[in-house]
Amino acid sequence: MADRAAPTTITRRDLLKLGGVAVAAEAVLPVLDCGAAEAQTPKRGGIFRIRGEDATTGFDPHLSANHHRIATNLSFTHSRLVKVRAGASVVPGTLPIEPDLAESWIQPSDRTYVFKLRKGVRWHSKAPVNGRELTADDVKYTYERFLTVKGNPSRSMLGLVEKIDALDRYTVRFALSEPFGWFLDYLATTVMWVVAPEAVERFGDLRRAEACIGTGPWMLERYEPNVRLTFVRNPNYFLPGLPYTDGIEVTIDEDPSSRLAAWLAGRYDFAPEYGQCVRRLDLDVARRRKPALKTQDFIVLFGGITMMKLDREPFRDVRVRRALALASNWKEGLETNAWSLGNGAPNPTIPAALREWTIPITQLTPEGRRLYDQDLSAAKRLLAQAGFPTGLKVPLDATLGWSPDYVDLLQVVMRNWKEAGIETELRGKEFGAFMASAIYGKFEKLAHSLRGGTPIADLSLYNFHVPGEALNSSGVDDPKLTDMIRLQRRMLDPVKRREIVYDIQRYLAEQVYYHYDPSVSTVAAWEPYVKNFAPNLGHDYGGRLMVAWLNR
Repeated sequence: MADRAAPTTITRRDLLKLGGVAVAAEAVLPVLDCGAAEAQTPKRGGIFRIRGEDATTGFDPHLSANHHRIATNLSFTHSRLVKVRAGASVVPGTLPIEPDLAESWIQPSDRTYVFKLRKGVRWHSKAPVNGRELTADDVKYTYERFLTVKGNPSRSMLGLVEKIDALDRYTVRFALSEPFGWFLDYLATTVMWVVAPEAVERFGDLRRAEACIGTGPWMLERYEPNVRLTFVRNPNYFLPGLPYTDGIEVTIDEDPSSRLAAWLAGRYDFAPEYGQCVRRLDLDVARRRKPALKTQDFIVLFGGITMMKLDREPFRDVRVRRALALASNWKEGLETNAWSLGNGAPNPTIPAALREWTIPITQLTPEGRRLYDQDLSAAKRLLAQAGFPTGLKVPLDATLGWSPDYVDLLQVVMRNWKEAGIETELRGKEFGAFMASAIYGKFEKLAHSLRGGTPIADLSLYNFHVPGEALNSSGVDDPKLTDMIRLQRRMLDPVKRREIVYDIQRYLAEQVYYHYDPSVSTVAAWEPYVKNFAPNLGHDYGGRLMVAWLNR
């Protein structure tokens, strides 16, 4: 949920309090930190150098799940109607919403939103769009494509949108089929980029680098697969004066040792792991080499997830699923993780990083709470009661392409299971193949991955548990649960919605339709000459770097 923002922005909480009253969200330049930061004058020029991700699955936000290998890169080049505010004053884990392409919006009723677009927003000066002005028709086209293009795994984010109308050149109206408490939050996610109709018409889809044309602060100048991406400043960006830097250089390096060495040698301005983080294992070395290093601890959104085929043996039986949970040791997962070295938190259905919506483990039911303490004897008893007195063996689909640190986690997970009698046969897949199959439920019995790309609590509920949803990879089909999930979506009052969300998490902790590994508490780090920067949840690198500058 969006936290309360400064008076110049509008949050969902404010919007809900005002109901159908017209509310404007005025465009402002980024807010700096209090105190010393306010006295600083932004400095123009320079190039941010980061260790980033290859665009493995291309550049089409409607044909890929919201993962870091696509969304971080598109965050430099594209815009959406609203976004999460960035800057040094924003506390990691808070998600205040502010305007992006929309300069204001009103909510005439609980099912209608009307957005007034900024005038003079121009597409990048690239063929076939050639810098023309963005209009309401472009917004209408984008979100209609989002809802209708075949293969969009994120479609349900806007599934309640019934109709989109371009009322005039700069006004767009969304009519919903029912009240939807998460609507603005979803519009701020890093799959909601507004895309150019001409690019789709020219290229068929947006997977190719040539089709990466947006209205964002930088433009993709060069893409060298598995080597680097180069972005240059958009001279016609619609926020005057932004971005401050002339470009972004994204270096692709999948080896933790190599990218750490490059950072320590001064080739990156930020720590080299995902989210501009440094592994705690490497933190002391980094601080010795970089004594003025700026850092921020925070719990990350991502964590391991185990998916099970609920319509097949043995995971049709809740006793087997609970045995798997009892075999797992989340504390060991944190202690052996180079990112955390023991720091982090267990995850219920909603990741611990989303602190306004995740239920404290202590508030689960006794049965649900019990499943978070490793108990190998109890796990073996449950397996025996389910008809597996000597244990069982199942295939496990996974990709080793996330990172070597993920591979370490996977080894701990598999070892824990084996100690309780659940032996797994690892079936490793190339990253792209895994993202096109297992996360959509295309696996035989059991699969393991990472989750956490989108910082919205509803996604962990609706997308993963409602029948027919692309990301319902376990194949959950529970009418009672579905009703509860739909009820919380319709609840506009965030306090009442949270009560329902907590009840859902209590229920799911007992059912174990998925099993969740913990999320680490990690450390973001950046050079002292990087100003007005703070890390946050999600893939919006561009949003956070757009308001930062280099003061060398």
